[in-house]
Amino acid sequence: MSSDAKKFIIEARKRGFSDLQIRKAFNDKNYPENIVEKAFLELQPKFKSKNQMSVFLSNEILESLEKRAKKNMMTINEQVEDILRRSTISGKNKIQEEKIDDLLLTCFSRARRGRK
Repeated sequence: MSSDAKKFIIEARKRGFSDLQIRKAFNDKNYPENIVEKAFLELQPKFKSKNQMSVFLSNEILESLEKRAKKNMMTINEQVEDILRRSTISGKNKIQEEKIDDLLLTCFSRARRGRK
């Protein structure tokens, strides 16, 4: 029964519903409160403080993230985590290549030496 509640919570969060709205849905269906709270507790992320960060976003960026998250059926937190994960993975190889290119440019560029 608890696993059904957890599945419902996960799916509802993916669709953009807040925990308050999800709790209200359980309450409206007279679902046992102890099972609901147990499911929420089991779904709480168990991160250490070093895994947390706060980012202040403009309203425009936040709206864009909300649209993208809804389209991908994710929460905003999941969407941001996905973006960071993808940029970190795809950026590892590019960073080294860019450094080599920049090095070659500085060696052979006349503009950087002050010549015309």
